Amino acid sequence: MAEGEKSLDGLDLSKQWLEAADSRAELFRYLKEQVPQIFCLKKESNPQEEEELMQSRLLHPLECFLFGEDPQEGLEKLKQGSPSSQLCGRVFKEGETVYSCRDCAIDPTCVLCMHCFQDSVHKGHRYKMHASSGGGFCDCGDVEAWKIGPCCSKHDPGAASAMVTDECVLEPEIYVRAERLFRILLHYVTDFLVWEESLEPPEELQPLTKDNAYYCVLYNDEHHSYDHVIYTLQRSVNCDQAEAQTHTALIDKEGRRAVKRGTLRSCQQARDLIRSNSEHISLQPLRVEILHAAVMAHQTFVLRLGPWFQKIISYSVGFRQAFCQVALETNADGDQPCLISRLMLHDARMYKGARKIVHELIFCSMLMETEFKRLFAIEFTKYYKQLQKDFIIDDHERSISITALSVQIFTVPTLARQLIEEGNVIKVIVGTVMELLREHLDNNNRFFFLGYNSDKFSRIQIIFHDLRYILISKPSVWTEELQREFLEGFRDFLGLLKCMQGMEEVKRQFGQHIAVEPEWEAGFSLQIQLRHILAMFQDWCSSDDEILLLAFEECHKVLMQCNNQPFHREATTFHMLKHVLHVRPYKVSQEPVSIHLPISRLLAGLYVIMCRTRAVERLDNPERFDHTLLAEHPLRCVVLAAQVSAEMWRRNGISLVSQVYYYQDVKCRDEMYDKDIVMLQIAASKMDPNHFLMLVLLRFELFDYFKGSINKDQDELIQWNRLTEEMLYLLIVVIGERYVPGISQVTKEDVTMREVIHLLCIEPMAHSSLVKGLTENESHETGLESVITKVATFKKPGVSGHGLYGVKKERLVEFNPFFYHYSRSQHSKAEESQKKRRTHEGHDKALRPPMPPAFCPAFSSIVRLLSCDIIIHILRHTLQRAAEDRATHWTEAMIQRALHLIGQALLEEKTQLEESTMEEVAFDFSLKARRIGSEHGKSVFLLLSKIKAVPSLEAQKDMVKWVLQMFEIVKCLREKSSPTASMSVDTTKPEESAQDKEKAERKRKAEAAKLHRQKIMAQMSAMQKNFIESNKMLYDNMPESGTQGGEPVATTASCAMDHSELCVAIGPQRGSSPAEREMLTCILCQEEQEVAAQAPAMVLTACVQRSTVLTQCRGRIPTNRADGTVTSYPLFMPPELAVGTHTGSCGHVMHATCWQKYFEAVQNMTRNRLHVELIIDLENGEYLCPLCKSLCNTVVPLIPFERLMFNYENAEIIGEHLTLPRWIQILTARIRGLKSVTQENDCNSEGSSVDGETRLCGEGQADFRSILSYGVQEPRKFSDSIVEMLVVCATTVHRVGLQTAPNELCPRVPIMAWNTCAFTIQAIENILQEESKSLFGSLQNRQLAGLKAIVQFSAAQRIKSSQAVIQRHFNDMLGVLLPAMGRKNTPSLLEVDFFHLLVGLVLSIPALYQEEAVDLQPSAVSSAYNHLHLLHLVTMAHMLQVLVSSTDFPAVAGEETEESKAAAELYTTVSQHTERLIPDVSGISVAERVKRGIEPFLRCAALFFNCLTGVHPPEELCSTAVTSQGQLEALCSYLALPSNLFQLFQVHRDTVTPLLRSWCGSLAVTKALKGKNQTVRYPRRRNRLVDLPEDYSALLNQASHFQCPKSTDDDRKHPTLCLFCGAILCSQSSCCLSQLDGEDVGACTAHAATCGAGVGMFLRIRECEIVLMASKTRGSTYPAPYLDDYGETDPHLGRGNPLHLCPERYKKLNQLWQQHCILEEIARSLEVVNVMFAFEWQML
Repeated sequence: MAEGEKSLDGLDLSKQWLEAADSRAELFRYLKEQVPQIFCLKKESNPQEEEELMQSRLLHPLECFLFGEDPQEGLEKLKQGSPSSQLCGRVFKEGETVYSCRDCAIDPTCVLCMHCFQDSVHKGHRYKMHASSGGGFCDCGDVEAWKIGPCCSKHDPGAASAMVTDECVLEPEIYVRAERLFRILLHYVTDFLVWEESLEPPEELQPLTKDNAYYCVLYNDEHHSYDHVIYTLQRSVNCDQAEAQTHTALIDKEGRRAVKRGTLRSCQQARDLIRSNSEHISLQPLRVEILHAAVMAHQTFVLRLGPWFQKIISYSVGFRQAFCQVALETNADGDQPCLISRLMLHDARMYKGARKIVHELIFCSMLMETEFKRLFAIEFTKYYKQLQKDFIIDDHERSISITALSVQIFTVPTLARQLIEEGNVIKVIVGTVMELLREHLDNNNRFFFLGYNSDKFSRIQIIFHDLRYILISKPSVWTEELQREFLEGFRDFLGLLKCMQGMEEVKRQFGQHIAVEPEWEAGFSLQIQLRHILAMFQDWCSSDDEILLLAFEECHKVLMQCNNQPFHREATTFHMLKHVLHVRPYKVSQEPVSIHLPISRLLAGLYVIMCRTRAVERLDNPERFDHTLLAEHPLRCVVLAAQVSAEMWRRNGISLVSQVYYYQDVKCRDEMYDKDIVMLQIAASKMDPNHFLMLVLLRFELFDYFKGSINKDQDELIQWNRLTEEMLYLLIVVIGERYVPGISQVTKEDVTMREVIHLLCIEPMAHSSLVKGLTENESHETGLESVITKVATFKKPGVSGHGLYGVKKERLVEFNPFFYHYSRSQHSKAEESQKKRRTHEGHDKALRPPMPPAFCPAFSSIVRLLSCDIIIHILRHTLQRAAEDRATHWTEAMIQRALHLIGQALLEEKTQLEESTMEEVAFDFSLKARRIGSEHGKSVFLLLSKIKAVPSLEAQKDMVKWVLQMFEIVKCLREKSSPTASMSVDTTKPEESAQDKEKAERKRKAEAAKLHRQKIMAQMSAMQKNFIESNKMLYDNMPESGTQGGEPVATTASCAMDHSELCVAIGPQRGSSPAEREMLTCILCQEEQEVAAQAPAMVLTACVQRSTVLTQCRGRIPTNRADGTVTSYPLFMPPELAVGTHTGSCGHVMHATCWQKYFEAVQNMTRNRLHVELIIDLENGEYLCPLCKSLCNTVVPLIPFERLMFNYENAEIIGEHLTLPRWIQILTARIRGLKSVTQENDCNSEGSSVDGETRLCGEGQADFRSILSYGVQEPRKFSDSIVEMLVVCATTVHRVGLQTAPNELCPRVPIMAWNTCAFTIQAIENILQEESKSLFGSLQNRQLAGLKAIVQFSAAQRIKSSQAVIQRHFNDMLGVLLPAMGRKNTPSLLEVDFFHLLVGLVLSIPALYQEEAVDLQPSAVSSAYNHLHLLHLVTMAHMLQVLVSSTDFPAVAGEETEESKAAAELYTTVSQHTERLIPDVSGISVAERVKRGIEPFLRCAALFFNCLTGVHPPEELCSTAVTSQGQLEALCSYLALPSNLFQLFQVHRDTVTPLLRSWCGSLAVTKALKGKNQTVRYPRRRNRLVDLPEDYSALLNQASHFQCPKSTDDDRKHPTLCLFCGAILCSQSSCCLSQLDGEDVGACTAHAATCGAGVGMFLRIRECEIVLMASKTRGSTYPAPYLDDYGETDPHLGRGNPLHLCPERYKKLNQLWQQHCILEEIARSLEVVNVMFAFEWQML
């Protein structure tokens, strides 16, 4: 259809509809005709075609109707007059990163999307980030959500336009049209979304002729698994597995899918089959419906209308308002809810796709307009109960339920208040919960959760979130309406708490263990949900005294109505020390008791707030409260916890232990245990202290015990002791725990500081551990940041671990060993660590009670407990038992607690005496403690002196001393005698003098020991000198190590000459190999053995792996040729080093036989271990090093250096004859001769070239055996076991390096041995250069041992290979240097890596000496010249390679030198040979460029020859202090090269000139110079991990822009960054699966295969963790290098703190990669984790 026609049609149609009497009928008629034609008409749908037809035939006419003209023109006009919206309103997808500002957000639910956050003021604040669960939206622009900075720069409209955003800016006629169209379409959408299977289409949409075309539609549920559905579909609708998987994936994503199209009958059959097949698997059948094709078509169109509505609404505020108006209007009769409510009420029955559309429509319309948001909130609240009931029975996640919208409404402060005033939303929410929990009420109207449905219960708990949202921000102004409705809601809430008060009572089990563990989790999960709500209700009450008093009265009234835990006996009178208590008897150990007392605790909380706000003074008739009764239930609870701790309830099982644990745990304690203590403090402040203590003794069941009755039963004595400990502990807590605002004058900040101090007194802690140990408020804040710097110092982390906080010394005086939030283990840890600290600082071990803050007036009478008669009696009784020292009658813990109580009392008395005159002080503890019982010598004071002598109380000695000291201080204060300071000094003097004596004694002993040692050393030194004198002959030729000056003994010129020669590795001047014997110990049998060629083999553990660490072409790995030709890789390593074979070792040595036994044992043992195959691949010969558990897959035999007798005179004579041209001539003659022996058939074709080469090299003809005349010797002999190990190692290197089957006879085995030698040296040189370390002397021992072993193995490996094969390899390699000898496909000098070539040539040249009858190898002198000439040739070729591939010559100014002249000469020659294709530059620049480019090659060559010959390197190469020029000169001298490398070309001019012509004339060189071929530049680029941004949010921002290359849907993706190359991949997603070796693998695994040769290091951006991968089946996670301000990593962004890159950790990751330790790290982590089931790493 042409563009013009299309618009004409659209406009005509829209006019018809507009002019029609009934637009609705007219429009429906059109839809009835068009919609079924576009959708669901054909059997095979074409989405693109459907989209185009829908756009032209349906949506375009609708837009014409809306604008009344061409939509494009209408839109242009609209844009000119319409301001942009101030609200962002971006709806979050699941997994999207969102940000919340901890400084400015009104509550934690206020969040920003990535883009708004980046452009807002909050970026510099304390922010949190986390992954959205989906469904929320960005609050940017909402002034009620933020204290400051409500808008980002993009949504900040400026003052002028901000005023008009809420006004309608549409022209009236467009608004009317919009309303009209929206009304028709929204009805249409609603009708089809709330469609039931049995319904017929509306009359207007009934098709004229009803086809027999139906769809069988399968719906998603959360009951059946993926596999269930796939299996059912395969069995029911005859589809193959791939089709069934596609159907299932789409059902899960969209909520439904048509799985069959056909006649009604065939669809019914399919439905019945699906139901029966799915019922077989799980008891519930799948939901299947049959829909007519026309209905299906309309429903499909309705789903497309959703995004269309969103698009139209986004054009203008007016359209949005028109839409909201229509959606919220009720029909004239008022009998039906408005359209949006109909959709909400049907939400639970809609499928996923439809729900998504509805929710997004609500988001972009009603939630973006303040007034309509209010109206929508009222509708939502009206149907709240029904919506929640539907959600409970719905099996979909909450994120796709309409109930999830509550967070968008209830968290808006003004809206929340309106909803309380107008719809009493608190009452609605609590009523909903009560109705849903009614089934769990027992006969006493209390909850009883036995046999509850956990899924349903967890859904009910979610409703509590809504109550929390409503209460999030307390009102600053209370209207009368708000007061009334709030209190009404509060009463209902108390009704809920009433059902919890005393629920799930427990009774102590006697005789036998409980049969069935009672249900307890439900009650506690309810308590955890209510924790913040209770705090918020108290917070709301605290903001108005009137409300507070009314709430308190209300709460007290409800508590008095509770009939739980009644007394079963009448009140009785109890007597103790002339005090009488009239109370009802009750025993916790015999009668039912409940741990749930929310009303008592709420009452305690409200009372403390009243004390804080002074409202308590306005309380009517406070005497009417029975404090004994109020304290009764909390006291029972505390006693229950004490008895459980005393192991009296063991037979009640683990459920009760768990309840008591949670009762005191940080998750629940603030509204459970803490409030019980507060209630006991309230009672203690109001009751007679003696009566209170008698009540405590009664409930602890210790009344008779303290009255003197003794039971002989040992078990009961132990119980009494434990209960006494707990009872004394409770008294310490009631008297000493005053850090509650309202009980004393402390702030919340003081409370947090005290908590932090006590946590840090246990041990230094990480920030996250501290946060876990503190209670969170409703905003998930602990207040830690504001106080941490005042109480602690921070120690930054290293490259592992995390930052730790340590408590400041000056804060340690606040340490209380009986801090009430300590668990049992924390108490003992803290006590131990503080005693240790005090000893270390030279103090005594007494842990004194800290000075507490003063009580508020309402609680000041609690201190009377410390001076009443009963406490003196309790203390006397306790100390008396210790003084009698009868083992089972007392415990040290009892005495410790008693001493602490006495200390508390004395501190209180001291404080009171210091602040008031003695007459005013009624507190007389010290007097009573001295007086009562003194006549029998049993007063507290005298008993203390007695227990000081009890041997088993040695640990408490210091504490007793301090208490007695305090008695003296208080006595002095009372008598107003000498000041306390002198007293304390006097009492500490004897202690100090004893300490001084001890120190002096220790010092004297140390001095004596030192003198004794010196005397012995002097004797030994004299004996040593004497021995040297008498055996002088032995020491003549050795440097004297022990002499003072360190000078060598030999001083003659010849010796000095020898010394300098030691520092040349090759050529006629080479130094000698070290002669010392190497003794090593086997790590398995611990026996020592010398490393010798003829001895049994010693082996080094090793790991061979493919590597791309040095690659210059990441992502391109060469494939091995199928024909097996050896002219390509691996014989010639390309200069890109695309993939190498690295052999690393952990440096541990074993006997070969020990290793074989160990390996067999590993194989046998691992068959019985479940997860071992995840760590090691037995089939590929893997094992873990027995000592360090490194991953290994082979062993390298240790071969000593060959001891060479080097004749320098001989070498000099030979050198005169064996010049480079002569050497080339002899070599070519030898090769030609060998060829004629082994390959007669090839002789003719190759002969001419060899002759040509010989002619090239000038003088004289060389003989086939001339090579032997320069010195040969017998080859080295190795023991059989060494030879066997050589084969083992070579086979592994060949198998791993070429990813091929093991084959020791393959001609490529020796090549791979040389390659791994060369690549490992290059990798080590790369590490040393990267870390700026010296070439020699800075390697770790394991690296050095491994390197030497690999070089010696590679050199020795040829003895097990066919010499003819090696000769052929040598000939092929030499062809690169001498092109006339090469084959047709020999690579040019730009296509090889010359260090690999050098290693191959050096290690293969001995094969040329092989004779038929006898095994020979070159002598030391022959080898020296072979190495020298090979190195010279390779160096010159490499210099040319550097020169030809360079484009960036440095601009260097300076005088012309010999070097620059030689460089210029070479450059001119090369320029001529390359037809002047290279740029014109100065000789100095050329010299500089070539030197820089060749240095890595020379460094590698130095390492190689050092490990091959053992000749010591010069000092300059063992230090980093030498300049780069000095380093280069030292390298040249060590490698027998001229320091001016360009001299080589002059010295060997005759030989090199024709070679230069051949080298430069190569086609590859010409192409490269013309820019047709990419060449590698030298020095090669050193690879590092990709640069990461410093701020993690920048990385998240990058991930948010990530688009999966293979999928267009909005599903959550896992963007994953490859740290090797920076590619972002879509991991763990079915859309990006690919095939690798015939298996499905994820994007990361496929990428690692090409980027890292199977090894990968990925950063999962949204999860903030590193993934290390080693193969398709192995991987592990590793901490990301991003740390928060507290030095901690944050996997999965659990804490959400801002994260910043830690360069040290990233450097460590880089080293892990460069040092090839990724495999080792994975194996180690898998060994530690001990997983039972493998994670499917290949799907990552």
